[in-house]
Amino acid sequence: MTEQVFVDLGENLGSLNGTCASGFEPVLDQFIENFRSRGEIGASACITFEGETVLDVWGGLAKPTDLSQWENATVAMAFSCTKGVVAMVANILIDRGLLDPYQPVAEIWPEFACKGKETATVRMMLDHTVGVPALRAQIKPDGYYDWNYMCDLIAAEEAFWIPGSMQGYHATTWGWNVGELIRRVTGRTVGANIQELLSEPMGLDLWCGLPEEIEPRVAPVIRHIPDDNAPLSPMVQAAMDNPDSPAGLLVFNDGGWQSGITPGTDGLLSKVDERASHAAEIPGGNAIMNARGLAGAYRPFALGGSYQGKKYVGSDTLVGMEEVSSASNYNMLTQGRGCFTLGFMKGSDNRRQRSGRTDSILLGRRAFGHPGAGGSMGFADPEAGMSFGYIMNQMGGTMALNDRGNSLIEAAYLAAGFKSNSSGFWVK
Repeated sequence: MTEQVFVDLGENLGSLNGTCASGFEPVLDQFIENFRSRGEIGASACITFEGETVLDVWGGLAKPTDLSQWENATVAMAFSCTKGVVAMVANILIDRGLLDPYQPVAEIWPEFACKGKETATVRMMLDHTVGVPALRAQIKPDGYYDWNYMCDLIAAEEAFWIPGSMQGYHATTWGWNVGELIRRVTGRTVGANIQELLSEPMGLDLWCGLPEEIEPRVAPVIRHIPDDNAPLSPMVQAAMDNPDSPAGLLVFNDGGWQSGITPGTDGLLSKVDERASHAAEIPGGNAIMNARGLAGAYRPFALGGSYQGKKYVGSDTLVGMEEVSSASNYNMLTQGRGCFTLGFMKGSDNRRQRSGRTDSILLGRRAFGHPGAGGSMGFADPEAGMSFGYIMNQMGGTMALNDRGNSLIEAAYLAAGFKSNSSGFWVK
């Protein structure tokens, strides 16, 4: 049985609303606790289980500056959760025979096949081994908003390693790498493909390239302000130590998109929150959605590839979405472990690490998805028959998930009948 939810969070904190099915109340309790004790400002969370929506909640403040409430229709930028959405599109195209993981990139994007990238394959583009995790050429201001400009820079870039020989998180370039392949084989932009293949068939609030009429619904990003004594992440430390390294180029060479402040806003509006940023298609990190849209997009893939009589992928393609394509104990960008399928991250247990990062993403063995900067998360778990989405405006400080997202995922797996994650994966 599904019950309506309403919780008054207190003066100047807004309220919490939505629905929760019997058995999933512990997830709701953790969502409320995020606001009570974990610094949540505004957020939405959604879970589907065996095809049914068992949790759909939202609450808090979308804009603390004017106490605007986070409403049912509020959406927010999900950063690298975007990659998971784009990867769904890519795998649908693989299933339809329009993309082949083993196909040379040169056959689709000839301009890319130069300067050490001649042997690149579609698989390498998807699993972060193609060797173009950053750009040496200085990106012009607002360059991320110019699709052809960014693709031309990437095509002209010299590979940082032999494609396929090493792994490095392609934090932003991944979006143009995969997105340009999608554009060339379909003749449509990534954003148009997301609408046609995911958003419109399932009625999802999910865009890469936001229509102007949706702009008033967007909750601006609230940046994480680190403690002065907090250690830098390994990737940021590597960037500080060597600005010319791949990590340094990623952090400091972005045309001002993540690091810049909009002129005339007294520092209150980040470049990522500009209308031009929302309108652009930056498929490595600027999709805008709510948790319902994110969990809804993953739902067919938690159910074997089909939903409501419509096939999205077959079983063979689903295996490629689940199974590891590249793994390393030293990712060249993050400086930590990395494990990717064809476009998705797998779970990562760093809790027992003796040094370096300990932030983790604890999922089931068959689960696949993608986190976003600050702590947002979406995934599908075909073993559990569960999909999950969590979107918020207050960014956290870890590279993976923080205690807000992890608390929701833990409660979700327990509610779905799983018993333990001591192995690093949730098992029944």
